[in-house]
Amino acid sequence: MENKFRIAEVNRLPRDTLTDLLGQCVAVGRWARELADGRPYPGVGELLARADDVSASLTDAELARALADHPRIGGRIAAGSRSAAEQSGVDTDRLAGRLAGANAAYEARFGHIYLVCAAGRSGDELLADLRARMANDPVTELGVVRRELGRIAHLRLAELITA
Repeated sequence: MENKFRIAEVNRLPRDTLTDLLGQCVAVGRWARELADGRPYPGVGELLARADDVSASLTDAELARALADHPRIGGRIAAGSRSAAEQSGVDTDRLAGRLAGANAAYEARFGHIYLVCAAGRSGDELLADLRARMANDPVTELGVVRRELGRIAHLRLAELITA
């Protein structure tokens, strides 16, 4: 997602082109289609608000699809990737063992990867958050995952659009 688009360009892009572009923010087809079909947007704020609404409505199955597209916190990530930039505050050398163990415990408890909006957060913060979320029941945790995915989608979409 190196190109940035003005809202007027977003409003003019062919539906399939925009849907493919939005799919780079969240790997859920309905999310991208609903945003594309909601055009025209008068401004970036309205597009982001619609993205937040659609993110909040994701089903458990859609969450599972989106989770399959995300790397583990502190895991191996392709250099230069969006996820690598988002997790740049994670000191994987120092925390690798603790993050791997905490990720494994989380996955055993909840049946999916730990998802968090990592942008601007340190590895110590993320490890503390992961450990705190272990106290959640599965239904509460799915709600947290849905909100975190929404935050990631919002951030990525905002990076795609210029004001």
